[in-house]
Amino acid sequence: MSVDIKEISRKVEKENVLVRALQAEIGKVIVGQTYLVERLFLSLLADGHVLLEGVPGLAKTLSVKTLAQAINTGFQRIQFTPDLLPADLLGTQIYNAKTGEFVTKKGPLFSNIILADEINRAPAKVQSALLEAMQERQITIGGQTYPLGDLFMVMATQNPIEQEGTYSLPEAQVDRFLFKLKVTYPSKQEELQIMDRMAGHKPAPINPVATPEDILRARDVVREIYIDDKIKNYIVNLICATRDPDAYKIKGLKNLVLYGASPRATIYLNTASKAYAFLKGRGYVVPDDVKAVGLDVLRHRVIPTYEAEAEQKTSEDLVKMVFDQIEVP
Repeated sequence: MSVDIKEISRKVEKENVLVRALQAEIGKVIVGQTYLVERLFLSLLADGHVLLEGVPGLAKTLSVKTLAQAINTGFQRIQFTPDLLPADLLGTQIYNAKTGEFVTKKGPLFSNIILADEINRAPAKVQSALLEAMQERQITIGGQTYPLGDLFMVMATQNPIEQEGTYSLPEAQVDRFLFKLKVTYPSKQEELQIMDRMAGHKPAPINPVATPEDILRARDVVREIYIDDKIKNYIVNLICATRDPDAYKIKGLKNLVLYGASPRATIYLNTASKAYAFLKGRGYVVPDDVKAVGLDVLRHRVIPTYEAEAEQKTSEDLVKMVFDQIEVP
């Protein structure tokens, strides 16, 4: 089957106007955090969920809220706490004394962009309830299943420094996130801009510059982006090397990887690479696209052994070793 890359590139160029408009609008409020905002765009285009990790005050919540406003779509912020119940997310059935029937009251998950703040503070029952919504794009209340919208995205935050009263996220749930992002402090110059813009001034109003339909149309173009068989093999080699480093002659990884990345990582790395190519205005994927998103896709999927922890090797270190040693096409 022949692929018309010029035609795909033309579609990418046409739809890229949407991304530039969103970047300009979000830039009215968010100073710096280019990496964070870009990855939020990628997750939207790739139809995936995002796990944000960073200390408080780094504009994680503000970025997600601003993005939802710029797209003119539904937004719900849910504060996760130890006493949260599944019904607080999903909704519940309420008895109507007048009609003698139960009426379903839908919860905050019935929206488009969900901000799950401090997700690791909620107990296992709540995590399980969220898992169905994230993976199956549906919610079950009282034995009846309700589908969620085409544009449904969970952006979860967790605080890396306050571990009291937190619950470790199950590996099955962490694997459902397209990206795990490490949000860092702004530069000195950016901090000055933040102070000038935010201290004593009202936030700039955000105007809707896109619609959910625009995002869905852009996703269709992302799916069409060409990825050569050599790039596909490169992606599969990277993933398989995290599971069996010896077979791929990865030096320095012996006995350091407990579990490698799942097949879901292969799918997500492919999709995220296409989305990155879209952001760069190309109708085809190059190896640098895979490298650009690889760490964010894999850092939460490669589990280090106790030996690795004793050597102070993180999952990021292990992933970087794989990328450094796998041959690039």
